[in-house]
Amino acid sequence: MNGQPPFPAPPATGPGQLARIPSGLFPSGPPQRPTWREPHPVTGSGVAAGAALAATWLVLFGLLGRDVPGYAWWTVIAGALAWLAALALVRYGDRGVGTGVAIVTAGGWSIAFAVVVVRWATSADWPMW
Repeated sequence: MNGQPPFPAPPATGPGQLARIPSGLFPSGPPQRPTWREPHPVTGSGVAAGAALAATWLVLFGLLGRDVPGYAWWTVIAGALAWLAALALVRYGDRGVGTGVAIVTAGGWSIAFAVVVVRWATSADWPMW
């Protein structure tokens, strides 16, 4: 040999050597606790509360329409307002409630769309205007 250590080099051990620092590939102990916890974690009760609130909101606005176009337009308006509230809740408030509102609003829009399509199919006249 020409004075170089064999490959791989043996680990440094002895009184003056530093301990090896693990690479992090393999855990060397229990995980550390997170330093930040969200103030409003998503819970099932929050999603259910948002869903119930959005369903009530859409039903009340849907009842303002006297015919299919009125129902559809009121549902679109109520859904747009509900989604704005859901965006604000997801960003600044309870994300679970915002998620429930968004899910039910999408379902309400789907129902309104189905009602419009059925009316269009049965009357052969576009009911929205």
